[in-house]
Amino acid sequence: MQQKLFDDNRQLVLPGELMDYTPDFLKESEADELLTLLLQNTPWQQTKVKMYDKEVLTPRLTAWYGDRPLRADDQREPIPWIPELRVIRQRIEAFTDMEFQGVLLNLYRDGSDSVAWHADKDTIPGRKTEIASLSLGAERNFDFRRKHDHASRYSINLQHGSLLLMKGDLQLYWEHRIAKSNTVMGPRINLTFRKVVS
Repeated sequence: MQQKLFDDNRQLVLPGELMDYTPDFLKESEADELLTLLLQNTPWQQTKVKMYDKEVLTPRLTAWYGDRPLRADDQREPIPWIPELRVIRQRIEAFTDMEFQGVLLNLYRDGSDSVAWHADKDTIPGRKTEIASLSLGAERNFDFRRKHDHASRYSINLQHGSLLLMKGDLQLYWEHRIAKSNTVMGPRINLTFRKVVS
Protein backbone atom coordinates (compact mmCIF):
# COMPACT_ATOMS: atom_id res chain seq x y z
CA MET A 1 0.00 0.00 0.00
CA GLN A 2 1.33 3.41 -0.96
CA GLN A 3 1.40 6.08 1.72
CA LYS A 4 1.57 9.82 1.28
CA LEU A 5 4.95 11.31 2.12
CA PHE A 6 3.38 14.09 4.22
CA ASP A 7 0.58 13.91 6.77
CA ASP A 8 -2.39 16.33 6.92
CA ASN A 9 -0.28 18.85 8.85
CA ARG A 10 2.40 18.82 6.11
CA GLN A 11 4.83 17.02 8.41
CA LEU A 12 7.34 14.62 6.87
CA VAL A 13 6.56 10.95 7.32
CA LEU A 14 10.12 10.10 6.28
CA PRO A 15 13.00 11.38 8.43
CA GLY A 16 13.89 15.00 7.74
CA GLU A 17 17.54 14.09 7.26
CA LEU A 18 16.55 12.43 3.95
CA MET A 19 14.67 15.28 2.26
CA ASP A 20 13.26 18.79 2.43
CA TYR A 21 10.27 19.96 0.39
CA THR A 22 9.45 23.60 -0.45
CA PRO A 23 6.19 23.77 -2.47
CA ASP A 24 6.48 27.44 -3.46
CA PHE A 25 10.20 27.86 -4.10
CA LEU A 26 9.38 29.82 -7.29
CA LYS A 27 6.45 32.19 -7.70
CA GLU A 28 3.92 30.91 -10.22
CA SER A 29 4.81 33.62 -12.73
CA GLU A 30 8.54 32.77 -12.44
CA ALA A 31 7.84 29.07 -12.87
CA ASP A 32 5.60 29.75 -15.90
CA GLU A 33 8.28 31.88 -17.56
CA LEU A 34 11.07 29.36 -16.96
CA LEU A 35 8.93 26.46 -18.20
CA THR A 36 8.16 28.26 -21.47
CA LEU A 37 11.80 29.23 -21.99
CA LEU A 38 13.12 25.69 -21.42
CA LEU A 39 10.44 24.02 -23.55
CA GLN A 40 11.25 26.27 -26.48
CA ASN A 41 15.04 26.59 -26.26
CA THR A 42 16.51 23.42 -24.74
CA PRO A 43 18.36 21.07 -27.15
CA TRP A 44 16.46 18.00 -25.93
CA GLN A 45 17.78 14.50 -26.61
CA GLN A 46 16.25 11.06 -26.28
CA THR A 47 18.95 8.71 -25.04
CA LYS A 48 19.22 4.94 -25.23
CA VAL A 49 19.60 2.61 -22.27
CA LYS A 50 20.36 -1.10 -22.13
CA MET A 51 17.49 -3.23 -20.86
CA TYR A 52 17.45 -7.03 -20.97
CA ASP A 53 20.33 -7.07 -23.50
CA LYS A 54 18.53 -4.63 -25.80
CA GLU A 55 18.92 -0.92 -26.33
CA VAL A 56 15.70 1.03 -25.84
CA LEU A 57 14.84 4.72 -25.99
CA THR A 58 14.17 6.36 -22.64
CA PRO A 59 10.49 7.42 -22.27
CA ARG A 60 11.42 11.09 -21.72
CA LEU A 61 13.78 13.70 -23.15
CA THR A 62 16.89 14.99 -21.36
CA ALA A 63 19.57 17.69 -21.47
CA TRP A 64 22.71 18.10 -19.32
CA TYR A 65 24.04 21.58 -18.51
CA GLY A 66 27.19 21.75 -16.46
CA ASP A 67 30.84 22.42 -15.82
CA ARG A 68 31.87 18.85 -16.74
CA PRO A 69 30.27 15.54 -17.89
CA LEU A 70 27.66 14.00 -15.62
CA ARG A 71 29.72 10.80 -15.22
CA ALA A 72 33.16 9.67 -16.39
CA ASP A 73 31.56 7.27 -18.91
CA ASP A 74 29.07 9.84 -20.24
CA GLN A 75 29.75 10.56 -23.92
CA ARG A 76 27.61 13.71 -23.99
CA GLU A 77 29.36 17.04 -23.93
CA PRO A 78 27.85 19.30 -21.26
CA ILE A 79 25.77 22.18 -22.62
CA PRO A 80 27.13 25.55 -21.44
CA TRP A 81 25.09 27.23 -18.71
CA ILE A 82 22.51 29.72 -19.94
CA PRO A 83 21.90 32.87 -17.83
CA GLU A 84 18.49 31.71 -16.58
CA LEU A 85 19.87 28.40 -15.29
CA ARG A 86 22.83 30.18 -13.66
CA VAL A 87 20.41 32.42 -11.76
CA ILE A 88 18.29 29.44 -10.61
CA ARG A 89 21.43 27.55 -9.57
CA GLN A 90 22.60 30.54 -7.50
CA ARG A 91 19.19 30.80 -5.80
CA ILE A 92 19.13 27.09 -4.99
CA GLU A 93 22.71 27.16 -3.71
CA ALA A 94 21.92 30.13 -1.46
CA PHE A 95 18.72 28.43 -0.23
CA THR A 96 20.36 25.05 0.48
CA ASP A 97 23.85 26.29 1.41
CA MET A 98 25.26 23.74 -1.09
CA GLU A 99 27.15 23.90 -4.38
CA PHE A 100 26.12 22.14 -7.61
CA GLN A 101 28.23 21.69 -10.74
CA GLY A 102 25.49 20.70 -13.17
CA VAL A 103 21.79 20.24 -13.81
CA LEU A 104 20.07 17.35 -15.60
CA LEU A 105 16.80 18.41 -17.23
CA ASN A 106 14.11 15.78 -17.81
CA LEU A 107 11.13 16.54 -20.03
CA TYR A 108 8.04 14.42 -19.44
CA ARG A 109 5.99 15.33 -22.52
CA ASP A 110 2.73 13.82 -21.21
CA GLY A 111 1.49 11.11 -18.86
CA SER A 112 3.02 8.32 -20.95
CA ASP A 113 6.56 9.57 -20.24
CA SER A 114 8.15 8.14 -17.09
CA VAL A 115 11.28 7.00 -15.27
CA ALA A 116 11.47 3.53 -13.71
CA TRP A 117 12.47 2.70 -10.14
CA HIS A 118 16.11 3.70 -9.57
CA ALA A 119 18.62 5.34 -7.27
CA ASP A 120 20.80 7.95 -8.89
CA LYS A 121 23.93 6.21 -10.16
CA ASP A 122 26.17 9.25 -10.00
CA THR A 123 26.01 8.93 -6.21
CA ILE A 124 29.48 7.93 -4.99
CA PRO A 125 29.46 4.93 -2.61
CA GLY A 126 30.34 5.94 0.93
CA ARG A 127 29.44 9.58 0.34
CA LYS A 128 26.24 11.46 0.98
CA THR A 129 25.06 13.03 -2.26
CA GLU A 130 22.56 15.88 -2.36
CA ILE A 131 20.29 16.47 -5.37
CA ALA A 132 18.05 19.54 -5.57
CA SER A 133 15.03 18.83 -7.77
CA LEU A 134 12.99 21.73 -9.17
CA SER A 135 9.63 20.89 -10.77
CA LEU A 136 7.91 22.90 -13.52
CA GLY A 137 4.64 22.26 -15.31
CA ALA A 138 2.19 19.41 -14.80
CA GLU A 139 2.10 17.90 -11.31
CA ARG A 140 3.33 14.32 -11.14
CA ASN A 141 3.55 11.84 -8.27
CA PHE A 142 7.10 11.14 -7.12
CA ASP A 143 7.23 7.68 -5.52
CA PHE A 144 9.83 6.37 -3.04
CA ARG A 145 10.39 2.87 -1.68
CA ARG A 146 13.05 1.16 0.39
CA LYS A 147 15.40 -0.95 -1.73
CA HIS A 148 15.09 -3.97 0.57
CA ASP A 149 11.49 -3.48 1.74
CA HIS A 150 9.17 -2.48 -1.10
CA ALA A 151 6.21 -2.36 1.30
CA SER A 152 7.75 0.83 2.73
CA ARG A 153 6.50 3.06 -0.06
CA TYR A 154 5.58 6.72 -0.16
CA SER A 155 4.40 9.30 -2.67
CA ILE A 156 4.49 13.06 -2.98
CA ASN A 157 2.77 15.24 -5.59
CA LEU A 158 5.41 17.62 -6.90
CA GLN A 159 3.89 21.03 -7.56
CA HIS A 160 4.73 23.59 -10.24
CA GLY A 161 7.63 25.70 -8.88
CA SER A 162 8.43 23.34 -5.98
CA LEU A 163 11.88 22.28 -4.77
CA LEU A 164 12.65 18.84 -3.35
CA LEU A 165 16.07 18.38 -1.77
CA MET A 166 17.16 14.74 -1.60
CA LYS A 167 20.03 14.25 0.83
CA GLY A 168 21.72 12.02 3.39
CA ASP A 169 21.52 8.28 2.71
CA LEU A 170 18.41 8.49 0.51
CA GLN A 171 20.19 7.27 -2.65
CA LEU A 172 21.87 4.43 -0.76
CA TYR A 173 18.77 2.86 0.82
CA TRP A 174 15.82 4.15 -1.21
CA GLU A 175 14.84 4.27 -4.86
CA HIS A 176 12.36 6.52 -6.65
CA ARG A 177 10.35 6.83 -9.87
CA ILE A 178 7.86 8.86 -11.89
CA ALA A 179 5.22 6.36 -12.99
CA LYS A 180 3.21 6.49 -16.20
CA SER A 181 -0.25 8.04 -15.85
CA ASN A 182 -3.48 7.64 -17.81
CA THR A 183 -4.49 11.16 -16.84
CA VAL A 184 -4.40 13.69 -19.66
CA MET A 185 -1.75 16.24 -18.71
CA GLY A 186 0.63 18.78 -20.16
CA PRO A 187 4.44 18.68 -20.10
CA ARG A 188 6.57 18.65 -16.96
CA ILE A 189 10.24 19.61 -16.69
CA ASN A 190 12.30 18.40 -13.76
CA LEU A 191 15.63 20.15 -13.11
CA THR A 192 17.93 18.04 -10.93
CA PHE A 193 20.91 20.06 -9.70
CA ARG A 194 23.80 17.73 -8.92
CA LYS A 195 27.26 17.58 -7.42
CA VAL A 196 29.81 16.26 -9.91
CA VAL A 197 33.26 15.19 -8.74
CA SER A 198 36.05 15.83 -11.24
